[in-house]
Amino acid sequence: MSPGADGGRDEALAGGADGSGPRRPRLLFVHAHPDDETLSTGVSLAHHALLGHDVHVLTCTLGEEGEVIPPELAHLEGAPGDPLARHRRAELASALATLGVTGHLLGENAPGHRLRTEAGTAYRDSGMAGSAAARHPLAFAAADVEEAGSLVRDLVERLRPDVVVTYDAHGGYLHPDHVQTHRVTVAALRAMPSPPPLYAVVTPRSWVADDRAWLAANVDAATGVVVPGPSDPLRPNEIHDDLVTRSTVDHDAVALQEAALRHHATQVVLGRGWYTLSNRVAARLAGREGFALVDLATGGLASDDPGASGDPADGTVGRTGTAGRPGLLEGVSA
Repeated sequence: MSPGADGGRDEALAGGADGSGPRRPRLLFVHAHPDDETLSTGVSLAHHALLGHDVHVLTCTLGEEGEVIPPELAHLEGAPGDPLARHRRAELASALATLGVTGHLLGENAPGHRLRTEAGTAYRDSGMAGSAAARHPLAFAAADVEEAGSLVRDLVERLRPDVVVTYDAHGGYLHPDHVQTHRVTVAALRAMPSPPPLYAVVTPRSWVADDRAWLAANVDAATGVVVPGPSDPLRPNEIHDDLVTRSTVDHDAVALQEAALRHHATQVVLGRGWYTLSNRVAARLAGREGFALVDLATGGLASDDPGASGDPADGTVGRTGTAGRPGLLEGVSA
């Protein structure tokens, strides 16, 4: 998938955009389903695209098991032939075009690999743990990690990104496909002799507290939307500030993130500076995203990020990060 459409993208694999000239910095984001790219890394995608960097998104499944929100599209959910997958593929293409980045599907154009689902992907959305979808023979969460990892590695070797980004070992919030995305990405890079650094999407707890306070002040409870309270449980990837060593902070990129989310209409409802999924729980669009280096040997977060410096708990905002948290490409050799 090129930005906005399926099709060729070989020009992105050479030097400049036209295959000549100096090589632009290149980033690859690996995500489980359509909409994950915009929800969890939309600020970083837009930010780096606006800087003229060569930004790519690899999507591992087409989200066949997603819960459809608009009543007029409800007929897509669970229908024979997985029409929701094809619909979400179109949503994804439009969102990526809005963000200005290039899209790929797992296994697409991989030498000798057969795309096996009805929607033309290698694997299928697994749904939640224990669901009937999790027992499907093509469920991504049950895929052989080395086989799926080889497909990720094939794209990494062709793109040669300076940085790869995916989820932490918990998949952010324990969705089986997100956990598997982490596993196969780690397996892919671990098998390479000189892999690029891998970063996981994480959030400092101070941001969580700020966002919950903002939501309480800005979301009308009469709408039926649930606002997380200050003592509500944290997600596994909402961690101590000093473990978050890199960030993207770009409030100007939020407008592009919101525009991209509008294309994911089956899954997302937008408010003013916030959104909800089918669970009706509000989340803030705060214009900032945190990251931590992944140790490829263990799959856990690395204790030391060689590109980070200063006080990682410093919250001073700058365009490419915070004072103590460099951006994704800072200190990384291109």
